[in-house]
Amino acid sequence: MNVDDGYIRETRASYRDAMTTRIAARRVFVDGAFAPATVVIEEGAIAALEPFDASADTVLPADAVLLPGLVDSHVHLDEPGRTEWEGFATGTAAAAAGGVTTVVDMPLNSLPVTTSVEALDAKRRAAVGKLAVDVAYWGGAVPENLGSLRELADAGVVGFKCFLSPSGIDEFGHLDAEQLERCLAELAAFDGLLIVHAEDPAHLHADGALGPRYRDFEASRPPLSERAAIERVIDTARRTGARAHIVHVSDGGALDAVRAAKAEGVRLTIETCPHYLTLDASAVPDGAGAFKCCPPIRGGDNRDLLWAGVVDGTIDAIVSDHSPATVELKGNPDFGLAWGGIAGLQTGLSAIHSTARGRGLAFESLLPLMTTGPARVAGLEGLGVVEVGAPAHLVAFAPDEQFTVDAAALEYRNPVSPWHGQTLTGVVRETWLRGESVYRRGAPVTEREGRELLRATAVVEA
Repeated sequence: MNVDDGYIRETRASYRDAMTTRIAARRVFVDGAFAPATVVIEEGAIAALEPFDASADTVLPADAVLLPGLVDSHVHLDEPGRTEWEGFATGTAAAAAGGVTTVVDMPLNSLPVTTSVEALDAKRRAAVGKLAVDVAYWGGAVPENLGSLRELADAGVVGFKCFLSPSGIDEFGHLDAEQLERCLAELAAFDGLLIVHAEDPAHLHADGALGPRYRDFEASRPPLSERAAIERVIDTARRTGARAHIVHVSDGGALDAVRAAKAEGVRLTIETCPHYLTLDASAVPDGAGAFKCCPPIRGGDNRDLLWAGVVDGTIDAIVSDHSPATVELKGNPDFGLAWGGIAGLQTGLSAIHSTARGRGLAFESLLPLMTTGPARVAGLEGLGVVEVGAPAHLVAFAPDEQFTVDAAALEYRNPVSPWHGQTLTGVVRETWLRGESVYRRGAPVTEREGRELLRATAVVEA
């Protein structure tokens, strides 16, 4: 598998022997455009791209397109320790049903949090036999493990997540300005990547009850908090020369600083999420904890600014920040007390496609932000493409078919979705992992052929 040779490696056995398989479609996403083609698959990889052949083993109907499997570099699978929130089995099944064939797991909200080699080993043991898609891992950067990040990188994580404000999880502390400087300097020494939850606590409302009005919650985490934190990351990355990535950007007003930093040569990338691009604060019902996330969903004018950043290339990736919790934790009608996190792994592609179509944006212009963009952020180059030598991670997608989201019918462990009851356009009909079907619409996800992708050699006994 050509995934940044010499950097990312698979930890399980080589592709099992298989006969040649051919999947044909009148519209296959190749080299940034749709064209008729037949994808020839041998031993789990794409062996050739040939002209459309109506006699291929699988021929997509005329209303479907063949996409590369999506890459989602921001997913909380929560196992071990908080599997009742989400787990490897349910979370990766939701990924497969959403057309996502590779996810990168966040270092929280599991117990233990992934801030040590021992914790990574525990997470890997918990994943055995449960993966419906491929999984890589982020490590965590917290005050207690600064100075030992290289050890965790050598054990397999693709980079490090930190918070600049309280994470909501006591065991995952946030970094102050001095600790951020130390962290980035440490990572610069081995070209490690820091991904940052960028909110400045100086501008946040104190924790506690806020009541059921969404406008009060939104006001408690103002855009100024994001802007101040993002500017701190930019300044620190500039001084240290380190690579930094800002996760889940919700404030469109922060993008000018990002544009300037990139133009200057600061090693910075950013992402946003489907909920920020498709939902509007003015439409969030009071007391609806399913919509709570940090930073918050903001208004329509702000959403327009984010879409401008998508169109002009300022935003490098669109990822889910899939961060579910139990119905009880999400169901508290007080926005100050409900758990903050959006469940969006299975619906992200359809939500983005629906909104983009309404804005007159070409589908093919957005796909790189959900495939090669997140792959590049996580150092997983070689994924998210339909090309010879790439793993045969493929998705049959019907761009004109509509469906109404039913949270109870999603693969999540908990039936909570801010898109519940909404009609979306674009349906994932089938997902293939290394040429093997792992999801068909209307059928449960039963295949568990996913593999780990690690940055370095690491061996854990099952």
